[in-house]
Amino acid sequence: MPMILFACVVRVRDGLPLSASSDFHLDQGFLECRKRLKVLSSILTRYPERGTAKERDLSIHFHTSGDVACTCIAVSSYPAVMAFCFLEELRCKFAMSYNATSVSLASRPYAFLEFDNVIQKIKNHFNHTNCAQQKICVEKMQEELRVRPPALIRWEDTELMNGMMNGRVEVHLETAPACRMQPVSPLGILSLVLNIMCGALNLIRGVHLAEYSFQEDHKGIGNVVAFLLPFIACFGLCYLYLFYTSARKIKVFILFVTVCVCNTYLYGLRNHWQILFHIGVASLSSHQILTRQVVEKQPDLGV
Repeated sequence: MPMILFACVVRVRDGLPLSASSDFHLDQGFLECRKRLKVLSSILTRYPERGTAKERDLSIHFHTSGDVACTCIAVSSYPAVMAFCFLEELRCKFAMSYNATSVSLASRPYAFLEFDNVIQKIKNHFNHTNCAQQKICVEKMQEELRVRPPALIRWEDTELMNGMMNGRVEVHLETAPACRMQPVSPLGILSLVLNIMCGALNLIRGVHLAEYSFQEDHKGIGNVVAFLLPFIACFGLCYLYLFYTSARKIKVFILFVTVCVCNTYLYGLRNHWQILFHIGVASLSSHQILTRQVVEKQPDLGV
């Protein structure tokens, strides 16, 4: 039986999960421990850099460093020193892979999902080695824990339990994304370049027309809006192509219609060919967005 059951890397300031091991357990005790780990992750700023929360059969260990915390769930019989050796190894690997800026800019849960491969390798290594095989690492960690003992977290802590019961503690309950977008195609790159070009043209024309309209012809404000809306729509289409979002079809339809309506409204300031060019670019982008599918991740993930 594995000793380390689950590991997760979170952002300390808000508890946002950055990556986690792909483990799936139906044991009720483990599932309850996962819930408590999520709660604990959101209040790590209240505790020192190392800590342990013991259950009857399972224990939670965490190690914070800067704005990143490595956490794990292990069986209670697993030596705490080995658990902290595991977390230290995990922390070093994560720090080598991602800098503080990328961690700070992460805006969605499990932004570094690909790191789960590294977590699994380290976890498997520690699950198949003992203290004697990790002698140097264990001795060093024992000295560190002697100098700075880990905090012992009690679940009877009223404030923490009230947060779990009443929902006052902000917890990220989102599941890890089960899909990734397909690689960008040459046609997709072309649509991005053309969209950026069209957006820039719309912005330049709109700004120049705005200067004239506000100074002399206030009736031309409608034309200014008709230039600036496609500018926003162009970059919206770029975003939808690069990043997966919900309700993609509806968003694409709205942006495409915006480009078509605004360019039709600008007839006179633009000729037929210019209007057809802008609508054609919007059509190409819309097609690329809708045909760029997600790549299914294996369904046996328990993250």
